[in-house]
Amino acid sequence: MVLKPVVLGLAVILAVVAGWTDWRSRRIPNWLTVSGLLVGIAASVVAGGWGGLKTSLLGAGLGLLVLLPFVFIRSLGAGDWKLAGALGAFLGPGALADVLMGSVFVAGIMALGLVIYKRRVRETLRNIGRLLASMFTFHMPDAEVSLDNPRSLKIPYGVALAVATLLYGVWNWKMGGAR
Repeated sequence: MVLKPVVLGLAVILAVVAGWTDWRSRRIPNWLTVSGLLVGIAASVVAGGWGGLKTSLLGAGLGLLVLLPFVFIRSLGAGDWKLAGALGAFLGPGALADVLMGSVFVAGIMALGLVIYKRRVRETLRNIGRLLASMFTFHMPDAEVSLDNPRSLKIPYGVALAVATLLYGVWNWKMGGAR
């Protein structure tokens, strides 16, 4: 399915609203993600028929599947996870993969800036090691490296997703069409 400009525009609007909400309140509400998922499926069906439905469901599934392990180990919030699924319903799996890769870079830049600003480089490196060890040993990480720790530095990943989606939309608009 060729990603129609209107569908991509709706994805950008959803991402920007969710990013703004996440920035202000550090939450992405269910009413936004669930309605975004449903509108994404509907818009994809209108734009691409049955093929659009298939692409939309594959995109939503990819977004939910790829980020689920990070929700389980408490390094990503459920609102961010559901936003990725909703964006996948608009974008489909190919474009969502691009957006997710871009969001990792945006989040990394945000995290690096925050760690340097808060002067917690050594502690952050130690926690990254603990988090990686827990992933490779299939054990839950210590509570001190999860979102539950009140001392942990938190990046609003919805903002990173919003920036990456916006950049993807602008890139495709400049290049004369979305794929």
